[in-house]
Amino acid sequence: MLRRNLILSALATPVVGGFGPAFAQEDKSDDMAPIEVKEMFLGDENAPVELIEYASFTCPHCATFHTQVFPLLKAQYIDTGKVKFVTREVYFDRLGLWGAMLARCGDGSKYFGISDMLYKRQREWTQGDGGAVIAENLKKIGKIAGFDEETVDACLQDRPTAEAMLERFKETTAEHGVQSTPTLVINGVTHSNMGFEALAKLLDEAAG
Repeated sequence: MLRRNLILSALATPVVGGFGPAFAQEDKSDDMAPIEVKEMFLGDENAPVELIEYASFTCPHCATFHTQVFPLLKAQYIDTGKVKFVTREVYFDRLGLWGAMLARCGDGSKYFGISDMLYKRQREWTQGDGGAVIAENLKKIGKIAGFDEETVDACLQDRPTAEAMLERFKETTAEHGVQSTPTLVINGVTHSNMGFEALAKLLDEAAG
């Protein structure tokens, strides 16, 4: 279930040693222009079918979807121009938010590559006693993606961006009535999690 009561802990709980999403920084967000949270998508922007996935980087079912269903979806529907795939993050907890902040690091061009690592290594990077351990786990993934430690630190300490992401998350999940992850929205119609065969049938029907 979507545990909204845990979301605020993502901005309230500090990470030891000053590392983490700017919890120890002075909040200057009121003096800044609104931050746009970029929509992350793959495929033809004008594809006949739009598939929106709501997922959490700490959700085991989402990890299963991305390791078992997504490769087939990408090969048969996204890469062939049939489907525009949009992914929107759901934040069950602060770890999910931190993972999303890492994935969005830089200009966002490495988003899907980092996302893939976060799902495949979910059991590794989410393990640890305390925020500092998780932070180090995320740093390792950031380095594999080609970021230096300073860049990863800056991304994870960006409180205004974290706040904008949380606001965007609340808006989009309310729009589609998201209560669990992964939730799939096909041309505006909300569906629960499913395997590839069931998903392919719905995508073909939506394409007409």
